[in-house]
Amino acid sequence: MYFKQFYLGCLAHASYLIGSKGEAAVVDPQRDVDQYLDEATAHGLTIKYIIETHLHADFVSGHRELAARTGAEIVFSEKAGATFPHRAVKDSDELTVGSVLLRILATPGHTPESISILVIDRCVSDEPQKVLTGDTLFIGDVGRPDLVGAKGYTKEAMAGMLYDSLHDKLLRLSDAVEVYPAHGAGSMCGRNISKETSSTIGEQRRFNYALKPMAKDDFVRMMTVDLPEQPQYFSRDAEMNRTGATSLRELPRPVALSPEAVKHLAHERAVILDVRNSAAFGTAHIPNALNIALQGQFASWAGSLINLDTPIVLVADSLEAVEEAVMRLARVGLENIKGYLENGMKSWADAGFPVNRIEQIAVDELRHRLTGQPDLQVLDVRRPAEYQSGHVPDALSIPLSELDRADLPFDPQKPTAVICAGGYRSSAATGILERRGFHNLSNVVGGTSAWISADFPVES
Repeated sequence: MYFKQFYLGCLAHASYLIGSKGEAAVVDPQRDVDQYLDEATAHGLTIKYIIETHLHADFVSGHRELAARTGAEIVFSEKAGATFPHRAVKDSDELTVGSVLLRILATPGHTPESISILVIDRCVSDEPQKVLTGDTLFIGDVGRPDLVGAKGYTKEAMAGMLYDSLHDKLLRLSDAVEVYPAHGAGSMCGRNISKETSSTIGEQRRFNYALKPMAKDDFVRMMTVDLPEQPQYFSRDAEMNRTGATSLRELPRPVALSPEAVKHLAHERAVILDVRNSAAFGTAHIPNALNIALQGQFASWAGSLINLDTPIVLVADSLEAVEEAVMRLARVGLENIKGYLENGMKSWADAGFPVNRIEQIAVDELRHRLTGQPDLQVLDVRRPAEYQSGHVPDALSIPLSELDRADLPFDPQKPTAVICAGGYRSSAATGILERRGFHNLSNVVGGTSAWISADFPVES
């Protein structure tokens, strides 16, 4: 058996290729599918099946494009309600890939249609060697049960299903069975996912907090309190996956826009998305632009902060960065790209249009100002659990995902320093605050991590 995990760090997403005797299956593919085609070709494999463990909410899948380019059959749970040709499977159904048997386990809880896939290489044993758990079981965590509110299920009902799936299906497997989930650390589909991308049933039985022996009612209570807010794009992405997304090849190429055209689109309420790093954004940017740097969890934050229907204009340092941004935005369903500012900020400045700046300060400068500038306001835009674990004294907490609509207990005329873990989210926050009338802003470079490393005072 040939087995490979493809891990996409910016979405904390894992997909898989399983091959045997010239045949292959791809599980939970990302939207850009060339890597699966290349891998299959390199190993003399023909993709026979494309299997989805559920209707993913945090990214747009490439199952339709991959099927069109290979002739492979798409496989979903019978409960998914997919609207395109596919094989609908139920518990205990089996698929064959060469000498490998793929046995379906119905494991609802994260979503009603969630399945896990037992992988049995019959050249080795008739017993399962691996299980692909989708978003039912993560490494160190389990899937959150609150992403299907529109389907008429309560989070408590889903958590009850999840408990049964874990205890009646997955935990009945041998301790030696290897566990391969669909997501890793950073995914919003769980709360405490490990940085490891695989494990075993035995290790999870011992170390996963959600698998400790407990009554079902206790599990339901634990899984339904203090859940992070669901990003706004999740429901739309799940529906795109149900109907099948447009091929990336069919999406229009981004066009170069003059400064005048960009200014007009900004007046028409397009989002000016500046994908440069925080230092470049701070040095000079288009007024009211949103800064989400083209690194880290770029796509997830873009999906969380920008409505999927909103027109977007990109500002970048190169055409390569523009093209990468377009692809990464498409992975979460952001397709309404009107174009990009030709020649970047240079052309904007050459046109004589106004430029805004955000001061970048180190943590020692922040501490100095806190002692000598009594009217300085400090805003921490990390998630609540991060804030509670330790923050700059007297900093107020508003998570970045809520900042655009939150009631702000700040005076926009007073100096305001924005901080996160390292400076990435706080730079995005300065753009949002700028749109809300704040002009005396500074971004704290290095963030709370640098503050704590410097041994400065911390409240928790």
